[in-house]
Amino acid sequence: MGGATVVVVVPAVMMIITTMVAIMPSTCQAITNNNQQLHPVILIPGAGGNQLEARLTSEYKGTSLLCNRFYPLKKDKEGWFRLWFEIGVLLAPLTECFAERMTLYYDQEADDYRNAPGVETRVAQFGSTQSLLYLDPSLKKLTSYMEPLVESIQQLGYKDSQNLFGAPYDFRYGLAPEGHPCHVGSTFLENLKQLIENASNTNGGLPVILVSHSLGGQFALELLNRNSPSWREQYIKHFIALSAPWGGTVDEMLTFASGNALGVPLVNPLLVRNEQRSSESNLWLMPRRKQFPPETPLVVTPNTTYSSFDVSRFLQDIGFEEGVHPYERRILPLVEKLVAPRVPVTCIVGNGVLTPETLYYGKDGFDKKPEIAYGDGDGTVNIVSLLALEDEWKDEKDQKLKVIKVSGVSHTNILTDDNALAQIIGEIVAINSEMSSLPLVSSL
Repeated sequence: MGGATVVVVVPAVMMIITTMVAIMPSTCQAITNNNQQLHPVILIPGAGGNQLEARLTSEYKGTSLLCNRFYPLKKDKEGWFRLWFEIGVLLAPLTECFAERMTLYYDQEADDYRNAPGVETRVAQFGSTQSLLYLDPSLKKLTSYMEPLVESIQQLGYKDSQNLFGAPYDFRYGLAPEGHPCHVGSTFLENLKQLIENASNTNGGLPVILVSHSLGGQFALELLNRNSPSWREQYIKHFIALSAPWGGTVDEMLTFASGNALGVPLVNPLLVRNEQRSSESNLWLMPRRKQFPPETPLVVTPNTTYSSFDVSRFLQDIGFEEGVHPYERRILPLVEKLVAPRVPVTCIVGNGVLTPETLYYGKDGFDKKPEIAYGDGDGTVNIVSLLALEDEWKDEKDQKLKVIKVSGVSHTNILTDDNALAQIIGEIVAINSEMSSLPLVSSL
């Protein structure tokens, strides 16, 4: 299970963009009637925000007969099945099968992450939005993810795989700083770059609008900064980041310490804890030092207190010593600075939702759920993390940054809430019409 995006089963909500149309009726109508004017849009999901498929080879040795021989029941003729999301994960014996197949392993000698032995994984339908709509297509109403957003964008005249694209990826993997191998994450960036170029070239050379959710924002920013200014100028029109955890989250420390069922009913968080700890992208989302200063207590136990400067010690004390090396060598250098990409950026974030700020563990240790002190944020990401770019780029004269706050909207509901969707669609309309006149910071 992913850490940054709360992959909770949520009801599908059909968005009607009445508010946006009322504000800009002539602009919206003009864009809808002239597809040639539309800048291509590429959607980059958050952790857990797209389907993930797996295939088991002869090397796979499950921990139970059930995992080895009977689960899953449905596979295609080549042995592929949907690993994420599949409803069987809600049942404890199958949760264990799921967890062992999702677990990553860090090879310190190779300095890179790999799948569990005997497990091959792939993303489905790269370039299309199809695997982003629902996490389980057989349970559309319960596992809707980007469907309301995609439906809203399509009302502007966008069409899937023509000028609207999806960039699913294996969200368990992250990225690494220069000098460190990162095969899966780097391959995704290469594929995303090619998708951007193809989207632009097949749409009259118009530069692309990137729209990311959660962890997708980190990948998008890394992509921009790993390519030349001339490439960005040619291919990127605008970058819209939804709920991006730029500075990490306290909620991630809860995930590592005690496991996180992410609101999914019936799942024992301890059954998925080791799998969640193994995720390279989860380690990427530990609280960043610039947003969480050393005097800010994040985890408190009867014997000690941990701040963002104590993550290595925290990992050791929770029994995950193997995470210390990749955290210190791969994560800290990666998050040292949020480099301004010199393309227009709009951050749309929820606020005013109770968000874990400090975790208090008792004498029973990390296997028990902690008492939680809450602060501002979107329910998953702390407000200081959501707004990190405002502080980080305040002296960047050549960087355009707009921040839109939508009160009361949670981390995942930013993709379904009417007010949030109206803001997202309004931005896409304004970018296409070159009529954006909103203030640099606005709130709803």
